[in-house]
Amino acid sequence: MSATDSTLHAKARDNAGKGASRRLRRLANEVPAIVYGGKKNPQNISLVHDDLAHALENEAFFSQIISLNVDGKTEDVILKDLQRHPAKPLILHADFFRVSKKQAINVKVPLHFMNEENCIGVKQGHGSIAHNISELEITCLPGDLPEYLEVDMAGVDIGDVVHISDIKLPQGVTSVALSQGEEHDLPVATVNAPRAVEEGEETSEEASEKPAEEGSEESGEE
Repeated sequence: MSATDSTLHAKARDNAGKGASRRLRRLANEVPAIVYGGKKNPQNISLVHDDLAHALENEAFFSQIISLNVDGKTEDVILKDLQRHPAKPLILHADFFRVSKKQAINVKVPLHFMNEENCIGVKQGHGSIAHNISELEITCLPGDLPEYLEVDMAGVDIGDVVHISDIKLPQGVTSVALSQGEEHDLPVATVNAPRAVEEGEETSEEASEKPAEEGSEESGEE
C-alpha cells in the first residue's frame, strides 16, 4: 500500500541550544526540530506539539512523504528521527530530511503480518509465531514509497522461517539488506512448536528412563 502525503505547519526559529529548546517546549507547547538534506542549509524550526503528536498517531506518518510548510514555503520531507520523553507523553525533538521526487531514498517501513490466525503452523500445529523484525529498510523513489509491507503467514508451518527474500516488494522498491548480498537475507518471522508439547515429550522420556535406572540399581544390590 502506497503512503499518502501528509501536511505539517512549522515556523523558523533562530534560537538554538538546550535552554532555548526547553523554553520552547515549556512556554509555547512547541517541539524544536531541524530540517536538513538536499542543496539547502539545515534549518531550525518549531512545530505545535499537539499537531505533531496527532500526526504520529497514524503509523503511515513514519514512512510517508510529508509536505512541510515553514512560514508559507513548502518542501517535501520525511521524518528521519524522533526523540520522546522517557516517562511522559512528550515529544522532545524531531529531525526531517528533505527529499526530491526524482531521487531514491532509504526509508524504514513497518511490516504487517497477515493471515496469522490462518497460519498452518498455528491452526493445525498449535505453534506460535515469533517476529524477528518489525520494519524493513528499503530504497525507492518517494512516489513509490509504500505505507507498509505485507508478510503473508498463511502457508508457514512449524519450524519454517520467513526471510526478507520471501516478502513481495512493490514495483520500484528494493531491500537495502538484500542489495548487500544473500548473507544479509535475515529471518523475518518463525513458527515455533508449542512449548507445552515439547516439555511433555521430555517429561515422558525422563519418566520412562528413570524406573529402568532405579530397577537396575536395585537388582544389582540384590
